[in-house]
Amino acid sequence: MNSYLSRFLCLSSLLFLFPSISSLADNKSIAVTLSLSKFNKNPSSDPWQKLNHLASASLIRARHLKNPQKSSLVYKTPLFPHGYGGYSISLSFGTPPQTVSFLMDTGSDLVWFPCTHHYTCSNCSFPNQDPSSISNFIPKLSSSSKIIGCQNPKCGWLHNSDVKSRCSGCEPNSRNCSQMCPNYIIIYGSGSTAGILLSETLDFPEKKKPNFVVGCSIFSAREPSGIAGFGRGPSSLPSQLRLKTFSYCLLSHSLDDTKESSLLVLNGDDKTTGISYTPFVKNPTTGNPAFSVYYYVGLKKITVGGKTVKIPYNYLSLGSEGNGGTIIDSGSTFTFMEKQVFDLVAREFETQVKTYKRALHIEALSGLRPCFGVSAEKNVSLPELVFHFKGGAKMALPLANYYSFVGNTGVVCMTVVTEGLVGTEISVGPSIILGNYQQQNFHVEYDLENQRLGFRQQSCGKSHGR
Repeated sequence: MNSYLSRFLCLSSLLFLFPSISSLADNKSIAVTLSLSKFNKNPSSDPWQKLNHLASASLIRARHLKNPQKSSLVYKTPLFPHGYGGYSISLSFGTPPQTVSFLMDTGSDLVWFPCTHHYTCSNCSFPNQDPSSISNFIPKLSSSSKIIGCQNPKCGWLHNSDVKSRCSGCEPNSRNCSQMCPNYIIIYGSGSTAGILLSETLDFPEKKKPNFVVGCSIFSAREPSGIAGFGRGPSSLPSQLRLKTFSYCLLSHSLDDTKESSLLVLNGDDKTTGISYTPFVKNPTTGNPAFSVYYYVGLKKITVGGKTVKIPYNYLSLGSEGNGGTIIDSGSTFTFMEKQVFDLVAREFETQVKTYKRALHIEALSGLRPCFGVSAEKNVSLPELVFHFKGGAKMALPLANYYSFVGNTGVVCMTVVTEGLVGTEISVGPSIILGNYQQQNFHVEYDLENQRLGFRQQSCGKSHGR
């Protein structure tokens, strides 16, 4: 890793790749709608190994989220599902525009793309993903590409507020400083990326958003696609576009490796009926600053087969330091629960399910629990899992959203993970992370203007798109 970072630090000094340094701070707003697709980097075709990979990836993602290192236009774009458990969109930047694929992530804020001909991606050889085919943004081909200057207030979005004091050779209040904003290094759950900040034009079919802050990543590890941060930080896509709402409908993971897509809608005039709403919970004011990016929701209780799971209050309640509580995250595949919470939920399933026997060997192979052998049954019947939120909203999950068949083994496993299964204990951060597997075939709306989350079960195929 150090050798790659050293290469990055050398590459970042190649300022001739860019036209100029930007010190502009733009405050205009825009509304957009996009489409989602799956992004495939699953390392195995064996069914239980695939589930084990997704469980491990979800847990690694949870570790990161729990302890991170530091208007007038409606536009619709496809949202594509991928075999590794994520969803991607395409965005166009630059003049003339260059189109790049991004992973949609509500658990982070920066929007970044693979950048320049010198871009290097380490450990990015996944099935269906050839590192040599990664689409790079080339700044020197764009007349609107500018490096963010050290004195630009937007430089502070990714760095500490005292970043200006580190602008070598610049007067404190100088407006003519040519020093670039310091390099960024971002650690994700499964990888990392490093680069410099650019001011670019985000190009939609009927609208352009100039002076959009985007990361020009010159090195990444295990991140073969750019990431579009949809979190609550100032550098996220919703924040920079000043969106009032955004919504999506995630295709089922059973549609992996197809070209079918659903829609991601930005600032849409949502006419969807039957939506249940729950207010966002105010983000913690102390603790890890990264927690301010997350979308916290007030989960009041969990029921299994109509029976309330007796979860201790401190796991459901968000503390001032950011410990406890629940967040919703499109970048996580399987829902994560703190071990004490998970054990209570899993035990309730194990107690209520009398018809099927536990498949302990599949649990060991997949990293999931509980698993049940159902091969003799034509119609599988398992207790219903329901999340109950503040404001009366209830998310009653279809069986396919919380149990998955393991290939042709005749075994189903619960698609919820905890640290005790495939990793070490996690003691800080959110207690529950609602992943995208549990959100599939739900219309999910982030009402930023009214500070609330809305959802409604529906089919997310093209024939049902809005």
